[in-house]
Amino acid sequence: MPEAVGLAEITGVPQGMELPALGAEVAGTVIWHADHNRQVKIKLDEWDQPA
Repeated sequence: MPEAVGLAEITGVPQGMELPALGAEVAGTVIWHADHNRQVKIKLDEWDQPA
């Protein structure tokens, strides 16, 4: 859905890793959604690290 808003949940970051950069590709699992405002909450599983 192009109008959907994704809210990423990051509960812990392994030592030495940084938060995903703007535009980074991430993978995760939808753990909650709200139809009325088209939001999904996503638990991030992994993301690309900057080179």
